[in-house]
Amino acid sequence: MSIIKPFKGIRPQKTYAQKVASPPYDVLNSNEAREMAADNPYSFLHVNKPEIDLPSDVNNYDESVYQKGSENFVNLQENGILFTDEKPSFYIYRQIMDAHVQYGLVASASVNEYDQDIIKKHELTRMEKEDDRVKHILTLNAQVGPVFLTYKAQPAIDKIVEKISQSIPEYDFTADDGIQHTFWVVNNDNLIKELQDQFAKIDCLYVADGHHRSAAASRVQKEFQSKNNSHSGLEEYNYFLTVIFPHNQMNILDYNRVVKDLNSLDEEDFLGKIAHNFIISKFDSQFVKPQKTHNFSMYFNKKWYNLQAKYEIIDQTDPVGRLDVSILQKNLLEPILKIGDPRSDKRIDFVGGIRGMKELERRVDSGEMQIAFALFPTSIEELMAIADAGMIMPPKSTWFEPKLRSGLISHSLT
Repeated sequence: MSIIKPFKGIRPQKTYAQKVASPPYDVLNSNEAREMAADNPYSFLHVNKPEIDLPSDVNNYDESVYQKGSENFVNLQENGILFTDEKPSFYIYRQIMDAHVQYGLVASASVNEYDQDIIKKHELTRMEKEDDRVKHILTLNAQVGPVFLTYKAQPAIDKIVEKISQSIPEYDFTADDGIQHTFWVVNNDNLIKELQDQFAKIDCLYVADGHHRSAAASRVQKEFQSKNNSHSGLEEYNYFLTVIFPHNQMNILDYNRVVKDLNSLDEEDFLGKIAHNFIISKFDSQFVKPQKTHNFSMYFNKKWYNLQAKYEIIDQTDPVGRLDVSILQKNLLEPILKIGDPRSDKRIDFVGGIRGMKELERRVDSGEMQIAFALFPTSIEELMAIADAGMIMPPKSTWFEPKLRSGLISHSLT
């Protein structure tokens, strides 16, 4: 079963919702966040990226950064910008990006189910990023960045969500990037029970995005439990902040690669080596995005090429090996360009599909990088198949859009 729990959300007053809501902490660097929040004292970036309020030479992981985030979070509450709901509630969070619409249920999910793999993962985490989120949660005494979960869509849940969305929303605004965010409060006991009963029938949930936040929530729970002689398992620290979407509403974009050099190869040698495992053709004019799996678009020397993976290099029995990110890594990036571990190799970088193909051209034409690869997006079904098999996806396999705004809802640990 999947246990979900209502909670007393910490959230903005209606008139401040749009000013408070900010991009998540991990999609902006410090300079971008500092510029975005410069004229907005209410932006949640002051909580999620508090280094923007300190001298630029302060290390992002310095203790003063976490303390500043806590101070800003408390100030927003003491000044009445944020308040805490009196009654434990669920919330419905709708996002509209162009023609894409998705409805998520905001709820606290069980750390115990996460630990038992009833909430399934598909990525490895890095300890320094986990440590950062643990410190942030402990210093604020709250989870302020929701974990993005998904589940195999259930018509019964869709009907409940549709019913709720017919009512007047609590927040409804369009952000500067054109994405519309609409938010409903669900504090009706009957609706809360209906949602809990339906989720109890679901075998598992999947972490779509937020592996470091969920891993940090698990570590925080252990720390709180070790210090509580009266631990019952019902305390708020046993649950973590999530927004849960049905799988058929997930929107995954391509996650592309740029590489600094050709590993000392000239163009002829490079293309010759690629031809062993890929069928190469040149595009007549500008770029063409890959239109299906196992096809890649490659850019260098101001030319775009199509690479089609040869049938014999694809192991259809391996859920990880048949991913396009794996095929590119195993058959080109590693053997030809000598990119061994893409997690740590400084010669490779990753570009989310939301930035478009022109960004790949820009990175190469600027001289910063020498070559770019555009991939066909990983599907949600591929993600779930890998999680079901207990396997791990390669790094930077999925880019979810639209991103969840931070600041619309937070979850106190006590």
